[in-house]
Amino acid sequence: MSDSHVYTPYHPRWLRRRVSTYWWLQKWSYFRFILREGSCLFVGWFVLYMLLLVNAVGKGPDSYARILEWSAEPWVLGLNVVSFLFVAFHAVTFFEAVPQALVVHIGRTRVPGRLVMAAHYMAWALASVLIAWLIVGA
Repeated sequence: MSDSHVYTPYHPRWLRRRVSTYWWLQKWSYFRFILREGSCLFVGWFVLYMLLLVNAVGKGPDSYARILEWSAEPWVLGLNVVSFLFVAFHAVTFFEAVPQALVVHIGRTRVPGRLVMAAHYMAWALASVLIAWLIVGA
């Protein structure tokens, strides 16, 4: 907000508090919010990388070998490690938000939020085991 505006009785001054540019550093919850929002680029990269990998698998062994060779380059490996950490961060923060967004009732009894969150973690673990079994064991 600029101080150069001229205020008249018919154009009152706005009631806005000045907010520091670094407001998100004042509380851990604010910092987590900004970190989650900013890390979406890494999540997008992870999705693009997976699509490239699936495309290479579909094109045959030579294409797959080329993408594996490209993936072994240090910058791609580092980017994928950082992206994996942010994807895990997104998953954890999502599961933490589930009890606030999803209220489950059994009959007239409300299921505790921690139980809803634990059920989601268990579903995540089961899906991970199933996918690992399909990739490695099948």
